Formats: sequence, C-alpha cells, structure tokens
Amino acid sequence: MTLDSKIPAGRLEDKWTSYQAKSHLINPANKKKLNILVVGSGLAGAGAAATLAELGYEVQCFCYQDSARRAHSVAAQGGINAAKNYQHDGDSVWRMFYDTLKGGDFRSREANTYRLAELSAPLIDHFVQQGVPFAREYGGVLANRSFGGVQVQRTFYARGQTGQQLLLAAYSQLSKMIRAKKVEMLARHEVLDIVVIKGKAKGVIARDLATGEIKRFAADAVVLATGGYSRVFRLSTLAIGCNGSAIWKAHKRGAYFAAPSFTQIHPTALPQTSESQSKLTLMSESLRNDGRIWVPKKEDDNRQAKDIPEEERDYYLERRYPSFGNLAPRDIASRAAKERIDAGYGVGQLKNAVYLDFKHAIKKLGKDVIQDKYGNLFSMYEKITGINAYEEPMKISPAAHFSMGGLWVDYELMTSIPGLYAIGECNYSDHGANRLGANSLLQTSIDGYFILPNTINNYLEGELKETRPDVNHPEFVKVEDEVKSQIGKILAINGHRTTDDFHRELGKVMWQECAMSRNKKGLQKAILQIKEIKDAFWKEVKVTGYDNEMNPELEKALRLADFIELAILMCTDALERNESCGAHFREEYQTEDGEAMRNDEDYKYVSVWEYDAGDFKLHKEVLEFEYVQPTVRSYK
Repeated sequence: MTLDSKIPAGRLEDKWTSYQAKSHLINPANKKKLNILVVGSGLAGAGAAATLAELGYEVQCFCYQDSARRAHSVAAQGGINAAKNYQHDGDSVWRMFYDTLKGGDFRSREANTYRLAELSAPLIDHFVQQGVPFAREYGGVLANRSFGGVQVQRTFYARGQTGQQLLLAAYSQLSKMIRAKKVEMLARHEVLDIVVIKGKAKGVIARDLATGEIKRFAADAVVLATGGYSRVFRLSTLAIGCNGSAIWKAHKRGAYFAAPSFTQIHPTALPQTSESQSKLTLMSESLRNDGRIWVPKKEDDNRQAKDIPEEERDYYLERRYPSFGNLAPRDIASRAAKERIDAGYGVGQLKNAVYLDFKHAIKKLGKDVIQDKYGNLFSMYEKITGINAYEEPMKISPAAHFSMGGLWVDYELMTSIPGLYAIGECNYSDHGANRLGANSLLQTSIDGYFILPNTINNYLEGELKETRPDVNHPEFVKVEDEVKSQIGKILAINGHRTTDDFHRELGKVMWQECAMSRNKKGLQKAILQIKEIKDAFWKEVKVTGYDNEMNPELEKALRLADFIELAILMCTDALERNESCGAHFREEYQTEDGEAMRNDEDYKYVSVWEYDAGDFKLHKEVLEFEYVQPTVRSYK
C-alpha cells in the first residue's frame, strides 16, 4: 500500500481553509442514515461524539469506565496552549508552529503541525463559551503561563486541574446529545477487535465488562479515541486501565503503526518508593514556571534539603540550558535528571529523585501567589507524601507519560484502513519525536471538535451508496469467534504467575532498555527478553474467575497480551532508527556534551510499520520541509 498523507496543495497558511472549501458535503437528511462508532470518551472521543451527533449522524460511544467523566483526560493538569498573544510577547501562529515542529525534533509533518497551531485560538473561544473557568487576570482577560520548550506565555489554565475542567465541558456536550437520544452511550464496554469487510472498517466486537457478554456493533465508520500506551512500562503517570488494546487490534487488522518507540518520559512525577506500586503520580509541568530544579553538588548527600547551602546546590538545568533553564523541553529535562541520578546525586528514599524548590518564588512573590497558582497540586503532594512543599522542596523523578507514536493517519486523521479513524493521543499526527507540554489537551480537543467532523464527510459521502453490513455478516461471526477463542485460551492456562507479575517483568525491561535512552545491544537483548516473557505468559499466567462475569483479572491479562506484542514493535522501531531525536535517544548517537545527534540525511521520515503475521514490515513516510529547514535543536 502507498502511503498517501493527503496534504492539500498551496501555501501552508491556506491548506486547511482550502481543504474545507473542497470537502464533500452530506445533507442533514442523509447524515441521519449514517452510523459512526466512537471508541473512547475522553476529550477527543467526547468532543467527536457530541459534535458528530449535533451534525446529525447516528453515534454510539464506548468507554470501559462506568462514566465518560472518568476518562484519563482529567489527569492533564497544567494547561492548554493557544497562539492568542494576549501577553504581547511576540507569540503568533507561526511561532507556535515552529516551536512545536522544533520541539518534536523535526519528525512530524509541517501541514499537520501548522493546523494544530492555527486552530488553537478558536478552540479557547470554544471552551470559554462552554463555561470552562480559565484563570483570568485582574481586569478579566484570560491569564497565561509558560511551559517547557517555549519562550513565550501561551498556556491557558484552570489552576492545576485544566484537563478536568475541559473534560467536564466536553462531558456536558456529550450528555446533552445522550439526553437528546442522538448518542447511545455504552459505558463499561471494552472494544476487543475491529471488523474489516472488503477492506473497510465496518464495526467492532466489544465485551460488556459487567456481564462478560460479547457483542457485535456495525457501523459506516469507526473512530478510535483510546489514548496512549505508556502503560507498557507498567509504572507510568497513566491510570491503571489505560491501554493500547484497541489500536493494537486495529494494527493487526491492517492499520499501520507509526513511530511506536516515540514515547515521552515526563520530568516531574513523584518518584517510585516500592516494588509494589502500580502507578506513578504526575505533578504538572507548570510547576517548573516558579520551581527551581536542583541536586546537591556532593554525591550521595544525605543531608536534609534545608541544611544544604545555596553554594552547594547544582541548579543543573539552569547551568546547562541557560536560555530555557527550568523550562527546557520534557525529553531534555528528563534525561538531565536521569544523568544526575545515575551519577550519584539523586535524593530521596531510593536516591531516584531531584528537588523542585519553591523557596525563591515564595520569597519573591509570596506564599499566597504560589498557592493561588498551584494550590491543589501542593495539596495533592502533601496528601501523598506528607510533606509541605511550601516549607521544603518537592521530590520529583522522570516517569513514562505520553505516546507520540500511534496509528498512522493521513491529513484527514484516517488510518490505512478506509473508514477507520484515530484521533487524540492514539494517533501519530502532530508531535514528532517529543510533545511540548500543554499541546496534549490541544491536539485531542482539536481532533475531536474541529478536524474529524470536517474530514469524515469525505469518506462517508461515498458510503451513502453502500449497504451497511449486518452484524450477522460472516466476518462479524468470524472475528467474534476469534475474540472468544483468545479469552478461552487465557482462562484455560491456569498457571502459577499473576498478570501483574508478568507486567512488572515487562515494565523493567522496557524502562531499562527502551525509555529515556537506548542502545543497540540493549534493544537486541530486550527483544529476546520480551519474546521469552511472551512465551512464559501463554504457558504460566493464572487468571482467576470466568468469562461470563465481571472479571478485572481477565481484562488485565487481555491488555497485557497486547502490551507484550507492542513492546516488541517499540524495541524494533527504536533499533531501526540509528539516530537520536527528541525522546528517542540512542546512546551511540550523541554530541560531545551529551546532546541528541539527529541524522536528517538517512532518517528524515516517519517509520510506519505493517503487521505481517507476527512480524513487522517497515514503510517510510518521507518528511518534506518546505517552509522550515531542520536545524540543530539547541536550547542552550
């Protein structure tokens, strides 16, 4: 299959307007004849489902939680970017486009990245009209703060709970459509496979998590909005239920997977404190606006932070990256923290953390100002750790966080399977090799509210002439039988190791060999280790309970089976890319001072993988830079 990105011709600034002007239209009466399945109800899924329903389509929306309000979008704390230039500090759509392209180390499409920046300003207006309580200046104007990787203030925020407030707004729109009977909400349903008929996505097979019943759903198009897959590392900032199963099943049905090894390690999470932990807690990057990051200058320093004088503190980000300081991009800040920790300067119980200190900000601005900006984050930190961060520094550590990789999509957000779309974090679209902070809420909202509702018409207009397959079509029966067979196979193993035990083992391999830094020898070893884990899993896992009941252990096992296969692809992708770029840091390819060394001559492309009967076949989408020439990504 030829990769057609469908990027419109014309000037960069005109591409999206030109695309919309030439798009096919479907009249309201015909929209009622078309059914769309939206899998996921976070910001991308809820926004898409509500908007598509308002346009007149028949929509069914799935989530594995008991309510769309529990989607993981709530966890994004710090803010959402937009090029409104309220501060008059030199911001613009072009500057935001350039910052995002550079932040991703020039491994994303210019057209998609520019569209992200272009649609950012109207999105803020959209949310304000929905009632999102963004912070405001004294005169009533919306307030802004900075985030990593930029030198302007373009991040809009609602204290430290921006994601929650945006999700509540999206949830209210979705609820309105549910009440109007334009959206059927299927909570506690997990999609376990995609049904492809004559090369087109025509439905899904889902499991009712409350009863265990396997159900078939037919549609004219399927939209995946299922979030990221960083739970492959087990310990991550993601909720326990976050998984990559839907996109992995789509991949095995023919959807190409792009840049799977591009996963982000967030620099400000609470450090791991024990082997039994199941997840890590995110502390917003916004804290780096006023907090200063440091470690003791003395190795293995066991003194309390308050007992270490200023001259014996190493503010290493300010030292190494004076232009950006504590607001260096996430990948750079995370690697810098790892380097200090590995060198013996880590702090905390397991010596696996660094300090995030607000002493200077409180002295300069006052405690009330810091409390007003970040109060709920400080409360959360004290609730978890018992430490008052107004009086002593927070301890933070890098943690697996966001997935830049995902299903390959074209300009219309359609995957390589016609009729199957991927929106939000589950696609590879805008971020390249590293996502800038506060661009996550932006991309997921824009995909759901603005882009998909304008692009899906081009495909659905052609489907009006087709007859939607019935759920009794042989392909539905076949795929359902395959799903039931896998469930039966897992339950029948009855081994002696838990799913958590296998996930813990997988997570350690991935964190060691395919996280902040990678090398050829380690990746080759990891692939062999993961294949051994896979063999052992299918022989030794023990899943209690039955298939015809609520069974969280079965859910975890099914998801882990997918994570194990995905992990092999992630390591394969990282091994294939012999360069360092963004979050992909190959130790063999670095400058004398330890910075990433990109290789544009050989690797200026998106790696796009096709599933091939248990193996993977590489395709390359060559990236053309017509408006910005890639440069050395320096923040010094």
